[in-house]
Amino acid sequence: MKKLFATFTVIAMLAFGGVAVAQEAEAAPAAEAAVEQVDENAVVPAEEVAAPAEEATGLVALHKTLKTKFIEGGAGFMALTLVTLVFGLALCIERIIYLSLSKTNTKVLLAKIEEALNKKGIDAALEVCRETRGPVASIFYQGLSRYNEGIDVVEKTVASYGGVQLGLLEKNLSWITLFIAIAPSLGFLGTIIGMIEAFDKIQQVGDISATVVAGGIKVALLTTLLGLIIAVILQLFYNYILSLIEGLVNEMEDSSISLLDIVVAYDKAQKK
Repeated sequence: MKKLFATFTVIAMLAFGGVAVAQEAEAAPAAEAAVEQVDENAVVPAEEVAAPAEEATGLVALHKTLKTKFIEGGAGFMALTLVTLVFGLALCIERIIYLSLSKTNTKVLLAKIEEALNKKGIDAALEVCRETRGPVASIFYQGLSRYNEGIDVVEKTVASYGGVQLGLLEKNLSWITLFIAIAPSLGFLGTIIGMIEAFDKIQQVGDISATVVAGGIKVALLTTLLGLIIAVILQLFYNYILSLIEGLVNEMEDSSISLLDIVVAYDKAQKK
């Protein structure tokens, strides 16, 4: 429940951020029109004239440029494409947090289990696993809980429950790949719509004007650019998540073999 609440919180924060950007983009033309209506003969202090030049540097200039391009690409359609980034990043962040919390110091855990087995038996080892967080401890707990059924059963249980934990680690990855595919697709869709609008303007004017054609193509390409950028960002996060999962899987397999060795040694000691 806590993980679900955290996921929805991240999605809400990112979604409100995207809505705020879209609203600001839509309000920008009205603000610019209001500025143009100011009396041209009004006297403006020299300090106020110099201030914008100083502010339009660094992050301010970048923000202005991005806002302008966002408006030129069509605030509505660009915002729709941006939604894929919002939800994709929310899922990526949720997976990264989950996988980071799933890491366990397997060497320390195996040492504690071996010590508990030698001193107090299976129940103590199960208690160690119960008190440890992560998929490795869960696999160990399931295997040790079936010790009375034989070593073969323990081995099969560890292998089977390892597959269950792998499924939990890979949860929501299909949704991330979906957003990676949707983002450029929406961009290309915006490109096609922009090209259609450009040809409509050419048809209305009755002549091929370089200004009309260039304006329509520019709007069309901006949506494609945004879609490709979003896809690249999400792909980087996706590959990083896959690397985390691969590391956890290798750790689970290696530690499971070590656990079986400990259980076999304990079983032999009990039979003597």
